[in-house]
Amino acid sequence: MKFKYLFFLFFYFFIQSNHSQIDANFDSDTIKNRLERLNAKTPLELFFSPDLEKTIKKYLKTRVNFYKKNTHKINFYLPLFERHLQDKGIPTEIKYLPLIESRLDPTAVSKVGATGLWQFMFYTALENGLIMNSYVDERMDPIKSTIAATTYLQKLYTTHADWNLALASYNAGPRTISKAIKRSGGYTNYWNIRPFLPSETANYIPSFLATMYILEYAEEHGISLPKSRVPLPALDTIIIKEKVAFEHISRFLNISEDSIKQLNPSYIHSIIPGDKKNSLKLPVELLDKLIDSEKEFYAFSKKQFNNREKPLPDLYSINSKLIYKVKYGEFLGKIARKFGIKVSEIKRWNNLKSDNIKENQKLIIFPKRIPKN
Repeated sequence: MKFKYLFFLFFYFFIQSNHSQIDANFDSDTIKNRLERLNAKTPLELFFSPDLEKTIKKYLKTRVNFYKKNTHKINFYLPLFERHLQDKGIPTEIKYLPLIESRLDPTAVSKVGATGLWQFMFYTALENGLIMNSYVDERMDPIKSTIAATTYLQKLYTTHADWNLALASYNAGPRTISKAIKRSGGYTNYWNIRPFLPSETANYIPSFLATMYILEYAEEHGISLPKSRVPLPALDTIIIKEKVAFEHISRFLNISEDSIKQLNPSYIHSIIPGDKKNSLKLPVELLDKLIDSEKEFYAFSKKQFNNREKPLPDLYSINSKLIYKVKYGEFLGKIARKFGIKVSEIKRWNNLKSDNIKENQKLIIFPKRIPKN
């Protein structure tokens, strides 16, 4: 009986101790002090406010488990982001931005078509050096999209001369920020113009800062993130000279297609077009094997394509893209026949969730043929 009593007493104090730790993590003074320490070491302006505190407390309850379950992704991607941000002189804390943009999913596509880790829209991606065609969407390439993101962030900082405004502009666009500055009476501090921003953008910086807060104090929240940089796996790339499919690489090198896709997520059809512009990323030992047997590999791949019944998708360069305005009475099937393409292709290019379109709606088209009229 005495042993039982001592056991319950120990259990009670254990629970109370952990509960006190949780309460400490949620305590306003603790949050305020931690934000002050973070503010002292970053060019980003961290301003304690009730809204930011509310967001931090909400994320501590709702997102910590996600971070714990995805430490492998965090440990893989964050050092990669940090390296490229540092190379461009951008605050390294911005490495946390893709966590709120895409949850570190390189193939993520939003309802409005923003794609990849950094959630680039189509034209913003083009303007910052990314390639998109019927085979390749470099918004889904972790390294190329990160380089494009650093280029874009530099442009935004040049425009606004403030990193919080640059991040808000990343979310809403420079024109939205300029309008908010005018409506505020000329303030150029994010926290002063915040009441004049759309609600999504007004909540964007608190969301980013709350994510940064939790992961900067990851250990205190039971999240395993090494303080030192985690070395990336030994990977290398090779330029692909002829059209090859992931399934061919898989068979030739005895590596799973899923692994190839994970390392090369920008190839939409799991096919690499042989235009000598596209590369394949693989573990070094497998890449060495491919280099040593390059001629045999291309012959093997060509034979596999020749034995394939299903026609391959055609490659459309970005130069063949046109913007088509829907006419009265037109539907996707009619437009598809007009340009010699498939309805499914139109839907994918325009991120359409259904077949419903309306008059004067603009559609991105990569035509196989141009109609006479």
